[in-house]
Amino acid sequence: MVTSMRTVTAMLLVSAVTGLFSAATAGEPALAYKYDDKQLQWGPCPAFLGEGCGIAVLHGDPATPRTDVFFKVPGDYKIPHHWHTSAERMILVSGNMTVQYDGQKPVLIETGMYAFGPEKHPHVAYCEKGDPCVLFIAFNEPIDAFEIMKASE
Repeated sequence: MVTSMRTVTAMLLVSAVTGLFSAATAGEPALAYKYDDKQLQWGPCPAFLGEGCGIAVLHGDPATPRTDVFFKVPGDYKIPHHWHTSAERMILVSGNMTVQYDGQKPVLIETGMYAFGPEKHPHVAYCEKGDPCVLFIAFNEPIDAFEIMKASE
């Protein structure tokens, strides 16, 4: 009896959570964009990321949870040491990018590859020479980026 009550309770909890998520997204239209779509509205990145950097919001509001963006930098571009409050779920849609999280070895991400960046984990990146790097990023939390200054700065 105790096991069946736990099962029923778990099923009710899953149903409630699923219902909340469905209600939040039920009225939204389906979307599809290519990274070079002329309809995209590219805006600037935080100033410390440099003038060559751009962000296009694909879905959601950057000030609220669950926002998807394209992040773009030109080839041969260094992305300085920084961190985000949110975890990042990423797919590189153009270019080749080397990413290094503190305490980990650098990883070369090639076009089409998935990458996960843990919340609040500092990292640097470099868009390799050649094509611009365009990264699809899904944020769990509102979008932010915090620069990590070198000790001499």
